[in-house]
This record gives sequence, C-alpha cells and structure tokens, in this order.
Amino acid sequence: MTAHYQISGTTAAEILASIETGVRLGELPAGAALPAVRALADQLSVAPGTVAKAYQGLRQRGVVETAGRNGTRVRPKPPVTAGRAELRLPTPPGALDLSVGQPDSRLLPPLGPHLAALASVVGPPVNYSGGRVLPELVDAARERLSADGVPAGAVTVTGGASDAIERLLVTNLRPGDAVAVEDPGWANTIDLVASLGLRVVPMSVDDAGPTPAGLRAALAAGARAVLVTSRAHNPTGAAVTAQRAAALREVLSRHPDLLLVEDDHAAEISVEPLHCLAGATTTWAFVRSASKPYGPDLRVAVLTGDEATVARVAGRLRGGSGWVSTVLQRLTLSLWRDPAVAEQIALARRSYADRVAALRGALAERGLTGHGRTGINVWLTVPDETRAVAVLRDAGYVVAPGALFRLNSGPGIRITVSPLAERDIEPLADAVARAAISATPTSLSA
Repeated sequence: MTAHYQISGTTAAEILASIETGVRLGELPAGAALPAVRALADQLSVAPGTVAKAYQGLRQRGVVETAGRNGTRVRPKPPVTAGRAELRLPTPPGALDLSVGQPDSRLLPPLGPHLAALASVVGPPVNYSGGRVLPELVDAARERLSADGVPAGAVTVTGGASDAIERLLVTNLRPGDAVAVEDPGWANTIDLVASLGLRVVPMSVDDAGPTPAGLRAALAAGARAVLVTSRAHNPTGAAVTAQRAAALREVLSRHPDLLLVEDDHAAEISVEPLHCLAGATTTWAFVRSASKPYGPDLRVAVLTGDEATVARVAGRLRGGSGWVSTVLQRLTLSLWRDPAVAEQIALARRSYADRVAALRGALAERGLTGHGRTGINVWLTVPDETRAVAVLRDAGYVVAPGALFRLNSGPGIRITVSPLAERDIEPLADAVARAAISATPTSLSA
C-alpha cells in the first residue's frame, strides 16, 4: 500500500517526518502497511536501528501501531489527520442536523449580564505573577461536589474536561501505556489517548455504564488507567447506577495503583443521581466541566482527586499556560451563584429528559430500542449503520454514524435531541424505523 509514496530521510527524525507527512496528505491511508524495518533501511541506505527509532517515535505519537504478524500499519484515526469528530459529512440544505452533540443554544444561560456585572467588580488586569486558581471558586466547587457525594479535597481548575483528562494522562502515564476507554465512547477521548502515544483498550458499556466484565478484560490487557463517564455518557446516554458503581469498585479494589478518571461533564443537565467511583483506587481524579450546561465556549472544569494527582495537574498547568483565565473563573462562579441561572439549568435538564423520553418512546412503539437514560443523545444499534445514515440523510435527517465512537462494539447511530421540537419526534421515529429496516438488538457492545 506504500508503493505510491516514497519514504525518504537519512536520520530517524527525517524518516519519521516523511511518514507523518504521507499520513497527513492521505498518501499513506489508514491501515496502510509500512515496510519492514530492514527493508526500509536497505532502501534508504541507513542502519536498521535508525528506522526502528523512527517507527518507535510514530507509535508514541499514535500515528502507527504494531499489528503483530501484519507488521506496522497506520492507525485507523492517526492524530495528524482530522479527528473522528471532523469526519462527518456536510449537512444538506434543509436537513435537520442531529449529529453534532451540542447542547440546545436556546437553553443556555445568557452570559452578557454576568460579564457586564464582572466588569464593574474586577480589579486591575491580572499579570503573569497574579494568575491563580481563585480560592472562592475552589470553595464553591468543593461545596457543589460534596453535595453530590464526591470526596472533594484538593481542587484545581483546567480549561475544560478534555484539558483535564490530557493533563491527567501525561502526568501519570508513559508513552505505550494502555488506557481503558469506553466502547462505544466519546470520539475526542479515543483520539486524545492515541495522540499521546498511549494504547487504547476498549471497555464495554451498557445502560448502567462500563460493565464489570469489560473493566476486568481491559485490566487483563494491561490497562494502567481507566476513563469512566459518570452519567450522560456520549454516545449512549448511560449513567453509572449504585449497583454498578459497587460492582466496579469491587473490581478496582484489586488494582489500587490504577489511575481512575471520572468525567461528569453533564452533571447539571442530568436527571440521574451521581454514583461516583472516587477513591476506589489510590490515584484518582473527578472532573466536572461547565460546557454542557453553561455553553461550549466556557472552557472551565474543576478537578478534584487525591493530593498527589491534583498537584501533578496543577504543576503541569503552571509549567504551560500558567492558569485558567481568572475572568472565566469569575464568570463561572457568578453563574453558579445566580438563582435565575439555576432555574434555567433546571428547565434545560427537564427539557432534555422529556425529548429523550419522547424519542425513545416513539422508537419503542415502532419496535426499536433506543438507549439514553440521561443527557442529550439517543443511541440506537442497527444492522448496517452506513445504510441507516444514508437513508436518514435522504429523509432529511443527519445523524452521527457509530463508527465515530466505536472500537470493537457493534454498529449504531447517535441522535442528538437538542435541535428537536415536539412536532419532530414522530416523523423522525418513522424515518429511523425505515432506516433501521428491522428490529435492533438491545446490546450496546458486540
């Protein structure tokens, strides 16, 4: 598959850059086999160790993977090309786009009044020596987390949930380490793990969250970290139940050194109570972002965990961007303290729950099992997701193909309810029933 692209270079860095360029330009597509180390070394007149070092660097960057007897191949979604979330086709004119996974902009609280109020109370501009985590935000975060049963001790602030997860992984793991990721799971997380040179290990999910069997299998495969979505799981809408949390804790108790990361990204808009795993291992972190309830552009997340883990993240932040803007921190605090905003978030929570329930009910009437206990998405397993996506597109609905979120799990489609009005539910369910062709299995994972 590499016959049409000539790899060049006389040093490991040059060979690595040449291959990465081929991947970025699409000349070395996903799945393309790279030459054997000795064969490429002979071709370039370099030592085999030079090629091996280049391949090692590519593996650490998540560009290629070793496929046993099949040699070294380009990964399905190498981080030098568009991520999974960027692979959606454009929305046809007039179609209803249910593929993006965004909150309903009509239900987001207005930020203007809070920004205007802050303008009158914020003091002199913060300089490089004055950037910090605001103590009042930490106090408020501890109070909110503790109210949900999270043992909030040390707390820091990051630029959103993904920023927190990235910092947790790079400060606790080394390139090549394995990370248990939900399957199906959030596309950005799958790409992020690979881009850090870490090995993605799929962990099966059902309506109650990661399955104990899936967690055990991931740990048996060498996972040194596990990423769990507490509720409003993307794409399935799963939420960890009390019974499931207890079962997962029992498995985790045998692996005290494992890094446990919980992502509660949709806390305020979830109708399901939190059943967290915090403290199930000695190295753990719990992340809650402001993006889903207050707006995707509010890139703020609070992170709590054991002292050493939180300190590593805070130290990494100080050595990089320094701090999360105090303007954003004060804006988040202002939104938390506003009773009117709390009422608006409660309205959004009920609205999302009603839309998910209405769509699942309409699908059930047509013999289809839609998954989505909480959040803004409904997941439907289908025999042929490519056909289902195409049929729905022809009917005027754009949904996200399951391939964006899957590793080993079976085919499906994700439908985001945010753009739906009540009048849209029945026609959409009719179109989905036609697209699905036959009754869909209820299992989320193959």
